[in-house]
Amino acid sequence: MIKVTINDRTVELGENSTLLDAANAAGVHIPTLCYYPRLPTHAVCRMCLVKVKGAARAQPACKTLAHDGDVIDTDSQELLEFRKADMQWLLARHPNDCIRCEVNGSCQFQNLVNEYQLEERWEKLPIGSRAHPEHKITDHTSPSIWRDLSKCIECGLCVEACGDAGQQQHIIGFAEHGSERMPVTVFDRSLSETKCISCGQCTLVCPTGALIETPQWHEVMHTLDTHRRVSAVQVAPATRVAIGEEFGMPPGTVSTGRMINALRKLGFDYVFDTNFAADLTIMEEGTEFLTRLKSGKHLPLFTSCCPGWVNWVEINRPDLLPHLSTTKSPQQMHGALTKRGAFARSLGTDFTQGKKEPYVVSVMPCTAKKDEALRPGVSGDIDHVLTTRELARMIKARGIAFNALQEDGEFDNPLGESTGAAQIFGASGGVMEAVVRTAAHFTGQEEALPLEWHQLRGVTEGVKEADIPGIGKVAICNGIAAAQRMLLIDSWREEYVAIEVMACVGGCLGGGGEPKSMDPKVLQKRMQAIYAIDRNTPRRRSYENRDIQTLYAVELEKPNSHRAHELLHTSYAARHSKRLLLMRFLDCVDRRDADGVAGLFHEDATWSTASPFGDLHGIAAIEDMIKHRLPPRQYGPSHARHRMESAADIEDLTVITPNGERCRFNLETVTVKSDNTDKVLISKLAREAL
Repeated sequence: MIKVTINDRTVELGENSTLLDAANAAGVHIPTLCYYPRLPTHAVCRMCLVKVKGAARAQPACKTLAHDGDVIDTDSQELLEFRKADMQWLLARHPNDCIRCEVNGSCQFQNLVNEYQLEERWEKLPIGSRAHPEHKITDHTSPSIWRDLSKCIECGLCVEACGDAGQQQHIIGFAEHGSERMPVTVFDRSLSETKCISCGQCTLVCPTGALIETPQWHEVMHTLDTHRRVSAVQVAPATRVAIGEEFGMPPGTVSTGRMINALRKLGFDYVFDTNFAADLTIMEEGTEFLTRLKSGKHLPLFTSCCPGWVNWVEINRPDLLPHLSTTKSPQQMHGALTKRGAFARSLGTDFTQGKKEPYVVSVMPCTAKKDEALRPGVSGDIDHVLTTRELARMIKARGIAFNALQEDGEFDNPLGESTGAAQIFGASGGVMEAVVRTAAHFTGQEEALPLEWHQLRGVTEGVKEADIPGIGKVAICNGIAAAQRMLLIDSWREEYVAIEVMACVGGCLGGGGEPKSMDPKVLQKRMQAIYAIDRNTPRRRSYENRDIQTLYAVELEKPNSHRAHELLHTSYAARHSKRLLLMRFLDCVDRRDADGVAGLFHEDATWSTASPFGDLHGIAAIEDMIKHRLPPRQYGPSHARHRMESAADIEDLTVITPNGERCRFNLETVTVKSDNTDKVLISKLAREAL
């Protein structure tokens, strides 16, 4: 231990502590902008400069190690004046756009400007490089993440979060030098044109509004305010143990009841629990896993609940697609059941006949869920996806006193009951542990195997494994970087029978849409809360969910049945492949989205329909076909989709039509330049009956 005196307060610290650690231990506040507890610090912003007795110049507290006997001063007039000048320079490069900014009220830079009561001292300075004006300042192309570099303070945290110290995706990096330095994407492409997996870790660490989740809460508020549609919302497990942080509660505070009451005050007609679908996911995925285990095909099985992980596979390793479980994520399962199952039919004749459908929103800890909700084959089942942070903005916008709400709110049924197994989905390792619990039951080992598998738990990044008697060795990859390292060596193919991958360290608890926190132990605290809920839940195995049992008895028959596959399973395709283009086309046809179809075809394209509609030539004819010649779209239980016959065969273009017929498509493409990027479009499309 070492002793340090800071502002006349003496504290004891462990070895390798920083001056910032000393300040925190002494209760002394030092402003920071480029510091984040789980990433390397480079002392870029210089806001945390302090005086150390005997040192020739001020030292950055975030990076400087404390030594025994150090005497530190944090509030000299010289330091205060420097901080003001530093912020005034940043203010000269920052737009006065707070009133419209998504992070208004939770922006670190805004808070400091307000605290120090700064006035603008210099004329506004332009952001970006005069020599390279092609650097994009704003980019709203991604369905998950918006970029507005006019608000960037060049702290570098997004670069670290996406780079070697974080996700190791390297989508964002620095360009230029000095005052023109700025974080840009690879080759200045729009984010949607890069290999970004939409994990949102960049938005989680950004101290301003330069990187945010694509905002959808405004549209949700408008829909709820008009109250023209029956509305339903589902809430993920990680949200209930984190939402309280947005209102000053300690990390890990379980706020399920308050959150439900807040959602009702916002105007939602029904409040459901995503955990219901998590139990359903386990029933489907567990059955699929045991079927593969028996056949020996496509092992190990990779879990498919994390959309960031699924994005990574489709982008970087399409050869792994056959290993992915075909089960939809809980979000998409719940959406399908809410819009196209018994719940929709219970709302009245118009819903049963496909004239109306409920308005369905999900609240997720994840930015990639926004991306997932638009995937071909599932798009439309979720109308909007909100992050935990967005839900907090809605609650604040309506002046709801969250802390004062009663903790007595309850989810609506039948899509609200869940077990402890579903609760732990929010933590890294939780999906695999839930699968093992149910697989033990299916194999007759329920009493012989433990209920809790602690070797699969924890928030430290890396690979964890466990030997399951009678089943085999399973592994979990905590973070996409850990998965990348594991996949470098092919031994995983023989070593494991099942592997869970969560793109974010800590799983959903560390998702890109969760509240921003400077607490270095925030993930541990959230995790402890999740497992406490599990321990206190009467039923802790997914098959024990009584409403799930009823669902199978009345509607789905059994796990992995034909009906279950129609509603609860999905298909995959390599990015930029013909298969993906076909899946997007069929999805647009099913939703009668003529504009979406037009965006997939070359202007001189031909479509041979192999039907009485004949051959269509040019985009105008194709759009007219979708808009005016096809029967009107049906909603709810009446909505039928085309499905790929193969879930993951990269080359297979065989399709099951909504009426159950098999057909095959031949597809030719052409590459055109668009916005300095190559865009692949359909030039010829022909349908063949089988």
